[in-house]
Amino acid sequence: MNFDLARVRAEFPILSREVNGQPLAYLDSAASAQKPLSVIQAESHFYQHGYAAVHRGIHTLSAEATTDMENVRNQAARFLNAASQDEIIFVKGTTEGINLVANSWGSSQLKAGDNIVITQMEHHANIVPWQMLAQRVGAEIRVLPLTTDGELDTGQLASLIDDRTRLFAVTQVSNVLGTINPVKALVAQAKAAGIVTLIDGAQAVMHHKVDVQDIDCDFYVFSGHKLYGPTGIGVLYARKALQEQMPPWEGGGSMIANVVLPEGTTFNSAPWRFEAGSPNTGGIIGLGAALTWVETLGLDNIQQREQMLMRYALDKLASVPDLIVYGPQRRAGVIAFNLGNHHAYDVGSFLDQYGIAIRTGHHCAMPLMSHYAVPAMCRASFALYNSEEEADRLVAGLIRIHRLLGG
Repeated sequence: MNFDLARVRAEFPILSREVNGQPLAYLDSAASAQKPLSVIQAESHFYQHGYAAVHRGIHTLSAEATTDMENVRNQAARFLNAASQDEIIFVKGTTEGINLVANSWGSSQLKAGDNIVITQMEHHANIVPWQMLAQRVGAEIRVLPLTTDGELDTGQLASLIDDRTRLFAVTQVSNVLGTINPVKALVAQAKAAGIVTLIDGAQAVMHHKVDVQDIDCDFYVFSGHKLYGPTGIGVLYARKALQEQMPPWEGGGSMIANVVLPEGTTFNSAPWRFEAGSPNTGGIIGLGAALTWVETLGLDNIQQREQMLMRYALDKLASVPDLIVYGPQRRAGVIAFNLGNHHAYDVGSFLDQYGIAIRTGHHCAMPLMSHYAVPAMCRASFALYNSEEEADRLVAGLIRIHRLLGG
C-alpha cells in the first residue's frame, strides 16, 4: 500500500493548529471529520463564482448550478453503486434521511399491530423516529440485542420477525463500538420474510466501499460531514420501487408539478418531490468534492491504512492500567473505553489539556450504555489522517491521568 501520511495531513489545515499549547491530536472524526482543502475550496469557489438558485432559472448561473448539483447526485449514485441517480435523495444528514423514511414510507405503509425491528446498538437517530412512528400508528418496536462482546445476537432475529414485521433498521457500523455488522446476511434474512430494510451507513461509508445493490437494502443513508464533506448535507438512497409508495414528507417549492387552489396540487417526480425548498447547494458541491477526494485516495487504501492504525492503537492501549475497552476486536474507526472508575468527562477534560480531542458521553446511544451499565464512555475515533504518534500520545495521556487520579 502506497500511503503518504504527511501529504494527506498537509491537506487538512486545522491539523496544524495547537490546543492548550500542544499539537492537536484530533481523535473525534466519528463525530465529525475534518475537511481537506479541496472540499473547502470547492464550496468557497461555488459561492464566489457560481452561486445561483437551482432548478428555477434560465440564466447561465442557475443552469450551471443546477448541472453541478445534479452531477453530484449522479456521483453519489456511483459511490453507492445505486441502479440510478434517481434513487439518490439529498437530505441534511442521516437523521433527516431516517425521519424522511419514517414519515413518508412508514406513515403510509404501517398500521396498528405492525412491528419494526431495530437493534440495541443503534444511534438515537435510528431509534427515536421509529418510536415516534410506532406511537403514531400503533405499531410495536422490537429490539435485536447485543452479545457480551459487543456484537449483534443475530441468531435471535428469526424469533423477532413475523408476518406483521414491516421494517428492519440496522446500523452497518456501530458509532460507539465500531462493530461491523453483517448487513448483507441480515438484509437477506429480512428480505426472505418480505421485510423492508434500512441501513444507517453514517459510520461506514468513510471506512470501506459500500454497494447498495450487493447489500440489496431498500434504504441506505449517510452524512457528508463524517465523510470529510460539509455539515448539513447527506444522502438517502431509496430503492426506486419503494419511492413510488412514498408520499412527499414536506411541502413547498421544487417538489411540485402543479399547484391549484383551493386543492388539487400535484407533485414532482422522485427524487425531487422529497427535496422541498431551496437545497444546500454549496453543501452538495462540497459533498461532491469530498467523494472525489475519497475516491482518489481509494477506499481500499483508506481501509488498509485505518485497520493498521486501529490494530496499533488497540495494542498500545493494552498497556494502560485499569483501562476497560468495549466492543469486539474486529472494528472500524472507533475505540470506546473507560479508565477505571473515573467518569468519562473527567478523562476527556484531562486529555484536552494535552491537546488530544476525544468524545465523551452517551454518544447518542443510551440503550447501549444501559447494556454495559455505564452512564458514559470515552471514544477515540481514528481517521486516515491520524498517526501512530497520536495513538502513542493518547496512551501516554491515559497513563498520566491514571497516575494523577489513581485507579
